[in-house]
Amino acid sequence: MITSDNISKKFGSITALDGVTLNIGKSELFGLIGPDGAGKTTFFRIVTTLLLPDTGTMTVMGHDTINDYLLLRRNIGYMPGRFSLYQDLSVEENLNFYATVFGTTVKQNYHLIKNIYSHIEPFRKRPAGKLSGGMKQKLALCCALIHAPDLIVLDEPTTGVDAVSRAEFWEMLKALQKEGITILVSTPYMDEAILCDRVALIQKGRILDIDKPATIIAGFGKKMYAVSGKDKYKLIQDLRCDPSVESVNPFGDSVHITFTGDRFDSTIAGKLEKAGHQDLRIKEIEPGIEDVFLELMTVSENDK
Repeated sequence: MITSDNISKKFGSITALDGVTLNIGKSELFGLIGPDGAGKTTFFRIVTTLLLPDTGTMTVMGHDTINDYLLLRRNIGYMPGRFSLYQDLSVEENLNFYATVFGTTVKQNYHLIKNIYSHIEPFRKRPAGKLSGGMKQKLALCCALIHAPDLIVLDEPTTGVDAVSRAEFWEMLKALQKEGITILVSTPYMDEAILCDRVALIQKGRILDIDKPATIIAGFGKKMYAVSGKDKYKLIQDLRCDPSVESVNPFGDSVHITFTGDRFDSTIAGKLEKAGHQDLRIKEIEPGIEDVFLELMTVSENDK
């Protein structure tokens, strides 16, 4: 469905993409995972023919994104990170407008959006700008689907949306995938990343790894421990100064650590207590995809 070969893009002195090569299959739900500024949006804009790469080639559905851009735009649905529908138009006016732009009607492709639109249909007369965050995203998805595209590209579609709406949104994506639609999505939420068939971890325009989420996590290869105590900031500083500790990263109310040589230091609790830490808790945990990502980032930086 999408073949990217050594795609690079610069904006002045900033390298947004640095030799990105990947392949995305038909009907795949593929996630591009990375922090702000990693290059996700730039890649999406090249996929959707809105930007030209500086180097490399890309084909989507077998068509070149430069030479065949008009054909591709009729077969791609794009939902940008920022809500971009007409705020003063009502829900149904926005939907009718986008259907008309693509030479179709809401009635003709209603079957594609029925399950999604049913959530917002009671508010069809309400201006889009007056909708809640979750409702806005559902309307934007409906507008991206109304011309029956073979590919939809979603740039952080659930950012700022409540947890219930996020879960509903991903259920909708899974249902669309069963209809044979290929979905390319980015997300800052790691609990969403694991719902993808495969993910590409990207940092500073470079792909760090591409695989199934479970496979990426299984490849971590080190024992991980969660450490918590009363003074988290001091705990981080003291752990980073300990020669037996290899990596230290804050996660919620705890700190995730690995040990040098993957050898657990049985004296770590005593050293921390001697340093004044109270209510210490240390336990071995299963690493998550965030832990893998941070490890890959560190390796990538050290390789430069």
